[in-house]
Amino acid sequence: MLDISGLNVFHGNIQVVWDLKLTVDEGEMVTLIGPNGAGKSSTVETIVGLNRNATGSITFFNENILGLQTYDIFKKGLALVPAKREIFPKMPVIENLLLGGSDRTGWESSLQHIYNLFPILHERERQMAGTLSGGEQQMLAIGRALMSEPKLLILDEPSTGLSPLLVAQVFRSLERLGKEGITILLLEQNVRHALDMCERGYVLENGRIVLEGKAKDLMREKHIQKAYLGI
Repeated sequence: MLDISGLNVFHGNIQVVWDLKLTVDEGEMVTLIGPNGAGKSSTVETIVGLNRNATGSITFFNENILGLQTYDIFKKGLALVPAKREIFPKMPVIENLLLGGSDRTGWESSLQHIYNLFPILHERERQMAGTLSGGEQQMLAIGRALMSEPKLLILDEPSTGLSPLLVAQVFRSLERLGKEGITILLLEQNVRHALDMCERGYVLENGRIVLEGKAKDLMREKHIQKAYLGI
């Protein structure tokens, strides 16, 4: 589904990602893990067209999308849950959700699916989004992305700023989505949760992929255990 090859990403004249290679097959849950500042967000911003200062190849269903406008990439079936959630705080929950499916018809079933996944959003659909808790705002951001019925859902650090209890709740929801067949690319600093949930993983450090493989094998890597798991 997604095939990235030889990707070099720049911010101005400064290179932040070098020769990145990553693939996601249909129906897979794949994680890109690494410390803060490793280049994860720069990578995802390039995938979705928010940063076009890059070279290499990003193909989505065998079509090169590198350099396309974000809204064109969105229409092809790729949705992003951004790191800072980027909800509209002065709009009700329901309006935030409807914006995610604004260019398609038949969104009622998508809305019901989201309410089944996150019942609290149904309870608070008329509440202003800015008054929700951090965890509820993260659920809203995920729900908004799901409204477009994406072929690939990318999540950038969904656990950031959440309590351990809410982190577990969000990851349970993502695991449920994976079991429903939604393809997921997860960018995370919470390595244990990410590797527990996903099938494969890539480790990005200082803008370069340093490890990749099956999640269960990465869990046994000495570097992962020492640097990320405190073992």
